[in-house]
Amino acid sequence: MKSTARKSVSQAGLTRFVCLVAVLAVVGLLPWLSHRDPALTVLRARSAEQEATDEALSAIRADLGLDAGPLSLLGSWASDLLHGDLGTSWVSGHDVLPSVVAGLQVSLGLMGAALGVAVLLGAALVAPVLVRGRGSAGAVAAMLAAVPEFLLAIVALLVFGVWLGLLPTSGWQGPEYMVLPALALGVPAGGLLGRLVADALPAVLDERWVELWRGAGVGRARIAGAALRRVLPPLVPQFGMAAVGLAGGAVAVELVFAVPGIGRTALGAARSQDLPLLQGSVLALLLLGLTAGAVASVVRRRLLGPALRDAGLTLPPPRPVRVHPAVPLTLASVLLLTIGWGLLRDPYAVNTTVRLAAPSWTHPLGTDALGRDVLARLGHGAASTVGTAAAICLLGLLIGLALGFLPGVAAGAADIANALPPVIVGILVAAAVGPGNGGAALAVALISWPALSAHAAALVQEVKASSFLMAQRAIGATPLWILTRHVLPSVAGPVARHALLRLPGIALALASLGFLGLGAQPPAPEWGLLLDESRAYVERAPWAALAPAVALALLAGLAVSGAAYAQGRKKRATTVPAEGRTSMKEAPVGV
Repeated sequence: MKSTARKSVSQAGLTRFVCLVAVLAVVGLLPWLSHRDPALTVLRARSAEQEATDEALSAIRADLGLDAGPLSLLGSWASDLLHGDLGTSWVSGHDVLPSVVAGLQVSLGLMGAALGVAVLLGAALVAPVLVRGRGSAGAVAAMLAAVPEFLLAIVALLVFGVWLGLLPTSGWQGPEYMVLPALALGVPAGGLLGRLVADALPAVLDERWVELWRGAGVGRARIAGAALRRVLPPLVPQFGMAAVGLAGGAVAVELVFAVPGIGRTALGAARSQDLPLLQGSVLALLLLGLTAGAVASVVRRRLLGPALRDAGLTLPPPRPVRVHPAVPLTLASVLLLTIGWGLLRDPYAVNTTVRLAAPSWTHPLGTDALGRDVLARLGHGAASTVGTAAAICLLGLLIGLALGFLPGVAAGAADIANALPPVIVGILVAAAVGPGNGGAALAVALISWPALSAHAAALVQEVKASSFLMAQRAIGATPLWILTRHVLPSVAGPVARHALLRLPGIALALASLGFLGLGAQPPAPEWGLLLDESRAYVERAPWAALAPAVALALLAGLAVSGAAYAQGRKKRATTVPAEGRTSMKEAPVGV
């Protein structure tokens, strides 16, 4: 048993190293992988009027070392990186390192403020549970955690910056400029932290030791502190992932509020094909993610103490959040009605005489800057987004099932995948193959499988340890028979339901890439792209921005309520091991 555990750990470590090297290799080879000619980009940056002759382009390629081949290019980049040299910007001609450091300092300040907001919000959500021993904070926290940062940023800018005029909406010139970006970035993270702790606390407060402490006269404050210490160690890795989410969400928030951070720097470099600056920015964001994971691991070990470091610590299963079936049904009905109504209209018809028209019976959600019907674009955009998300879910299901039988390999690869938010992968993919719906789908698919593979691995382990499989082996059943008739049918169903519950979350990830210009391109009617296009005239026609914003909020609510209702039904259901079957627990589903 110990040898199997050591083998799994060594496999995870090796896979983690190989995946990290592969990611670094992709970053180093961006000039070679780019779908555009880097020489043409540099020529346009140096002199927009110079003619792009073969001689001029060849001279630039020789100067950049692009003619030497990918291996030589990668070796030269790695050697410079080891010496602290990130190269020279192709656009500005300045060293990349100072720009990366300056952007990183701004982003760290923003992330620090957002982390403060997250901690305060998480504490406010957890406090009622600590006081009463139970509460409904988990549902509220789950809803907040599901709201995308870019959506919250747009709403905050519209309400507090445009309508109320209380706070500045762009720039980075003082503490007041940090308030709205920190709120937009910190509220979803605070909802996630509050949700994790609030879901776990009631079950911990029902444990035997709490009853004994109360009987011995221990104060409520001391019991609450001990319960938090009991809850936190198993949740610390999730907190590390929340910090990684801050790094990814910072890209969209910095774009909305024109904050000169590392995320906005990376996005601008990708759009202008300034690949050396993009390489340095992506490395900084990757370093943030890996550092967050490493810090979370160290904090967890310190909280556990030497006695439990090897044994680990698990929490009792959280109580399911009770959601009435009318909630997801209502949200789904509103979305389906809106989408169906929009599909009956033409999303590409241009009528400049009614541009930025207010909602009316002719145009129920108004029109955009070109006079196109917002309802039509909302409906057709939903159809393409949900279809793409369904394909990604299917691909993630297949990958998750395959890696479920290789837990060591899956764990190592998942560590690297979890350190890369979809936005960062989307930037890399866009730099290599160009922005588009296919590139956005590839970016989300590359990192959407870890939760499914972890669920599949847990179920495979449970099935293999069940008594009925031992009986099957005893009567001479072949491994192939056991795999196809027992293991796969027992694992595929729960993991498929898990993948289906992740569909709205994947659609939101695609919308976020579209909002950043990394997904579908104009004139495609994609939700994130609609929200991005409406930013330019949000003061004159706020309904054009509110329509996709409300649709995304409904989608987030559907993701939360649907997952909570499904988990509640599974929790209440009683399954008894029967012939050829095993009782298996559903994994918690994140959004």
